[in-house]
Amino acid sequence: MTALDHALAQAVKPLVDAMGGVLIEPGEAAADDVILSWEGEEVLAVRLPQLADSLDHILAALERQHGRPLAELDRRTKQSIVRTLESRGAFSVRHGVETVAGALGVSRFTVYNYLNRETTERKAKPQVEGD
Repeated sequence: MTALDHALAQAVKPLVDAMGGVLIEPGEAAADDVILSWEGEEVLAVRLPQLADSLDHILAALERQHGRPLAELDRRTKQSIVRTLESRGAFSVRHGVETVAGALGVSRFTVYNYLNRETTERKAKPQVEGD
């Protein structure tokens, strides 16, 4: 039985796929890979993607979720996607704004406007006791 056939591999595969990672045999793991153990035995390794690759993977997943190219979505949905991407750290990646703008079919200026609008709305929203 290979590592990829192990129950742990089957359990974590959807998560690893969603992150854009790759499952590998523990013996093939490099220093940056994450080794997963099961009952004290190393059974699997995960090679995590580079941050820029993760952003491309996230954009592709959002496109699949919406069922069409992101550039074809309406403005409100694009704004929602920008908020989602911001919360996931997409704009901390080098050229993140440019990458997102290209995927959404808008300018970098528009992406910055979406980000600024969200920040402005948060500041303007009255705080409710208990928040």
